[in-house]
Amino acid sequence: MLQKLAFMAAVCLLAACNRAPAQTAATETVTLSVAEGAASAPLDGRLLLIFADNGDTEPRFQVRAGANGAQVFGMNVDDMKAGTAVSFEPGFGYPLRTLQAMPAGDYVVQAVLHKYDTFKLETGHTVKLPMDQGEGQQWNRSPGNIYSTPKTVHIDPAKGGALSLVLDQVIPPIEAPADSKYVRHIRLKSELLSKFWGRDMYLGAHVLLPEGFDEHPDAHYPLAVFHGHFPADFGGFRETPPDPDLVCEPSERFGEPCYNRIVQQEAYDFYKAWTGPDLPRMIIIEIQHATPYYDDSYAVNSANMGPYGDAITRELIPYIEAQFRGIGAGWSRFLYGGSTGGWEAAAVQIFYPDDYNGAFIACPDPMDFRAYELVNIYEHKNAYYDMGTFNKVARPAHRDWLGRIAYTVRDENHMELALGDRSRSGGQWDIWEAVFSPMGPDGYPTRIWDKESGTINPDVAAYWREHYDLRHIMERDWATLGPKLAGKLHIYVGDMDNYYLNDAVYLTEDFLKSTTNPHYDGVVDYGDRAEHCWNGDHENGNHISRLRYNSMYVKQMVARMEATAPAGADLTSWRY
Repeated sequence: MLQKLAFMAAVCLLAACNRAPAQTAATETVTLSVAEGAASAPLDGRLLLIFADNGDTEPRFQVRAGANGAQVFGMNVDDMKAGTAVSFEPGFGYPLRTLQAMPAGDYVVQAVLHKYDTFKLETGHTVKLPMDQGEGQQWNRSPGNIYSTPKTVHIDPAKGGALSLVLDQVIPPIEAPADSKYVRHIRLKSELLSKFWGRDMYLGAHVLLPEGFDEHPDAHYPLAVFHGHFPADFGGFRETPPDPDLVCEPSERFGEPCYNRIVQQEAYDFYKAWTGPDLPRMIIIEIQHATPYYDDSYAVNSANMGPYGDAITRELIPYIEAQFRGIGAGWSRFLYGGSTGGWEAAAVQIFYPDDYNGAFIACPDPMDFRAYELVNIYEHKNAYYDMGTFNKVARPAHRDWLGRIAYTVRDENHMELALGDRSRSGGQWDIWEAVFSPMGPDGYPTRIWDKESGTINPDVAAYWREHYDLRHIMERDWATLGPKLAGKLHIYVGDMDNYYLNDAVYLTEDFLKSTTNPHYDGVVDYGDRAEHCWNGDHENGNHISRLRYNSMYVKQMVARMEATAPAGADLTSWRY
């Protein structure tokens, strides 16, 4: 009997037992409506229905990949009118695929409408995408998005029932930060981007001015560009000591019981150093370049998002230098950043080699797509699984410094697919796709892989390789790029980066160390057991070093300027 059962189990495994059972029609009906007065015109967008197993925070703030995130279902809506109920028929759900698969129980439920605008692109395509509203493309915080008040409900799909929610809350506008003596705020209409998107598009920046800026009107300053995710204001700069009545907020990641106090103290320490005698006088900027796909553009030109690279380097930066007496020459400009900002610092230096004099590249997003996290897009057939003849193993997407897995590539991609189809989730994999892929016939990015199954498209992978694989581009073009990049690339990553980003750095290092005529003459350095986002500090833990980006590379920038500035260059007016 046992042999018979074992044989049947084997047959089941080889045949159909790994397939999801056929879904019966959902017996739980859901209707959603936008309250009268919450919208003045019919709305397009992504309608999201979210179930949480607790009310610690609103369900819209509990959606995340992994074991403990909320359940989210999504569907597109067009011309949704206030006061008219919509039958919610989800196109995709995460972690559970369908509403029918929900286990019976009590849940806190909430609905959100993530609004889309219509763009008539320069290419002739018409697309519907979320316009950033000053929040950095965060669907659960975007001003103008409409949501329902959370409520507790009992769900039992097997028995059936009816759920009705009214979206009656509108996320309010964000107040722009005020200028101060040291921090100024710039908003510039980009002619290049406006032409591509078919409407007025703007770039912004937070500008940190040096001590003595007003007292030295004849001084002209070097410029450092701090790349990264959308900044609400200039980060890490605080003119007052930590709040004496601060309520401590612990950091689970760093094991610090009052991490918010550490953050405030580090920001105040940087202010004291910035206004003191030891740091050189220069301008630092953080750029706001949120796109309809993500909280920033990756600072390069893209088929799907337009010429953000040219707009930043050719429009925004010269404008800031003219406004605030920047030197305005390539030898006096530097790039730095971590994670997304690390990739941007590298890419901008590589794509605009004469316009910048060095990039300090921390924990960069994949620089070599043979290690696109753990996916080799050129050789693997499937992004979600390592596929064998008899088995498949899910690819991790996140680990801690001990190697413990939090979630997989499939988890993140399926969550994104629930939040938005056609690369519209605002998530990490979707923005890589929006930046790196060619535009499809429908005007949206061409998928690098099937979002549901993970099957990789080799034609798209080949396009990525020639346009955005930074290691490949450097190797392909080193004869002309090498002389312009020598001494400019400084790469730092922890060898236990949470997102496996060190793997692509290893591959990039292999090439850089092999270079001749000229040798790359830069830095590749690793933090022992360090997680994301190690940036070259061997003396302090991540919890401290991640707060010191603005000061840790400055002296190297000055040394580089002194060694490479052309004859007659201004190396003195800003040295007071």
